[in-house]
Amino acid sequence: MLKRINWKLIFKCFAWVFCLTGMVVLMGFIDAKKKTVVCTKVKILIPGADNFIEREEIDAILKQSEGSLIGRNLAGINLQHIEKSIIANPYIAYATVYADMNGVIQISVQQRQPVLRVINSAGQDYYIDSDGLKMPVSPNFTANVLAANGNIMEHFSGKVDTLITKLAVDLYKVALYVKKDTLWDAQIEQLFVNNVKDIEMTPRLGNQRIILGSADSLETKMRNLRVFYKKAMPKVGWNTYKTINVKYINQIVCEKNKIDSITGEVIKERVPGETKKDNKVIDSIVRREIATDVKNRVVKIDTRNTINKLNKSI
Repeated sequence: MLKRINWKLIFKCFAWVFCLTGMVVLMGFIDAKKKTVVCTKVKILIPGADNFIEREEIDAILKQSEGSLIGRNLAGINLQHIEKSIIANPYIAYATVYADMNGVIQISVQQRQPVLRVINSAGQDYYIDSDGLKMPVSPNFTANVLAANGNIMEHFSGKVDTLITKLAVDLYKVALYVKKDTLWDAQIEQLFVNNVKDIEMTPRLGNQRIILGSADSLETKMRNLRVFYKKAMPKVGWNTYKTINVKYINQIVCEKNKIDSITGEVIKERVPGETKKDNKVIDSIVRREIATDVKNRVVKIDTRNTINKLNKSI
């Protein structure tokens, strides 16, 4: 007995053959078209406000990799080679290069986004970008990001590279966390690594040093610090404490400032690596933002033990 013909399967196979044939014909048409179309223009798009690289530098890369493009047949221009040459620049994360049938070569460039500027113990100066990669500083542009200095041993070879030490990774995590949080982005202005490899944060508002330790349990530590700002600071004032130590989970240990017995003012001590500037305008803005944030935000964390310790110290 003859098997029943599966017309549905035959139709699918025919459709696939038709599509593949159409694609082959279309690609052949495009290749033939490229042989007759010449490059009439090069469009370069560099989005973003951070201009680590200018159009003139992209033009120089194009000339070095492929020479003059205008007037040449598209078929004779190696677009993949151009793309690789552009991505080789340390300030560029991604690049897309293609040509349309009007002879226009379109180049879209995505720059690297730094989140931290590092000055290591040897004096080397470099950025860490949003992908956790080291990148060089630029003579053309200075990014407005957190700075980190102190006992940092992470070496920089001068080329884009991954982070090696845990400390450098922790600094990157802290910088990324601060950048994404409106309150901490406004309040924290510098990171410092002390002699015992603890990360310290220097705030814009207040004279205290915030000892973070490592980036382990970072979110919990920063939530505890927010609770401290909400519960303790309004009672004791912003300059009461010399240090605020949040390195221990669900525990905040504070050291009070020394007060001048005559003037009643805080005796300021020089902190190694501190580059903090006295800016009353910024402090007033940050103070208002912090006050609004801690008033409106609900902090979901058990802080009973922490607040009890704060009340005893007050």
